[in-house]
Amino acid sequence: MARSRTRTRLALALLLISAGAREAAAQSLPDLVTTDTLRVCGDPGNMPFSERKEDGFENKIAAIIADELKVKIRYYWLTQGPGFVRNTLGTGLCDIIIGSAAGGELVQHSNPYYRSAYTLVTRTGEFDGVTRLDDPKLKGTAIGVIGGTPPVNRMGEVGLVSAMKAYAPYQLDPARKHQTVSAEVIADLAEKRIDAAILWGPAAGWLAKQSGVPMTVVPLLQEPDRPPLTFRIALGVRLEENDWKRTLNTILRKRRADIEKVLRDFDVPLLEEEGNKLLDAPSP
Repeated sequence: MARSRTRTRLALALLLISAGAREAAAQSLPDLVTTDTLRVCGDPGNMPFSERKEDGFENKIAAIIADELKVKIRYYWLTQGPGFVRNTLGTGLCDIIIGSAAGGELVQHSNPYYRSAYTLVTRTGEFDGVTRLDDPKLKGTAIGVIGGTPPVNRMGEVGLVSAMKAYAPYQLDPARKHQTVSAEVIADLAEKRIDAAILWGPAAGWLAKQSGVPMTVVPLLQEPDRPPLTFRIALGVRLEENDWKRTLNTILRKRRADIEKVLRDFDVPLLEEEGNKLLDAPSP
C-alpha cells in the first residue's frame, strides 16, 4: 500500500507539473526573482494550458499576474517532461510555474487557485448517466487513460484494466501527430478507436469541445478518496522564496474572479475547496 501511494504521488508530480527531476535547489527572493519582468516557465505546445502563441489558459493567468505587478512577461519555453523543474525554476532563468499540483515536494507552492478532478469522457449518447467507474456499463469497454496517472489504480480496483488502452505519459517525438498525449486520446475517442477516456479535467473539457464530435465530460466526484482523483492547483516557485510566494498569494486573492473567468472560458471543471461538489457559477 505504501509503495502504491508513492507511485501515485510520483505520477502526479510528473503529469500535472511535468517534473521528473531532482528537487530544485532552494533560493531566496532577493537573489533570483526578477522584479521588472514576470519570467514564466512554460511549455510551448501544451494546449489548453500553454502555447508559444500565449493563448492557453495558463498564459492568460500569467497575463493577469503580470498586469497586477505592472510588468511585462518573458517566457522560458521547455517541453514538459522529465527535468522540467530542474531546467526551468532550478536554473534561475524563470521564476514561476503557473500550474503546479499543490502538495508536491519539488517546488514551493502558492495558495491553490483552483481545484479540479479527473473526468470520464464519452461520445454523447453512448454512456449517458454514467458517473462512476464501477458502473456495470463500463465493463469490457476500451477506455483510454494515460499510463501512471491515479485513475489507473482505481480502474484496477473496479476491473477495468483488461480492456484499458494505456497511453505513454509523454510524446517527445517532434514528428508526433498530436500536440499532447491527451489530445491523442481525445482524437482516438472521436474516431471510435476507444469507447471512453479518463483524463485530467482541465485538459479534457477544452479538448472534447475542440474535437468536432459531441462529447460528454463527467467529473469523477463519487470515487473513493484513495487513490485521489481531485487535486488543488497552485503557482510553483523555488523553495524558500517566501516573499515572492506571499506577493503571488495577494494577487491570487485580488484577481480571483478574473482567474475563475479564464478557467471557465476554457471549460475547466471547478470544484469547491472542500467536498466533491462542482463550484457554482457566479451570478450574471
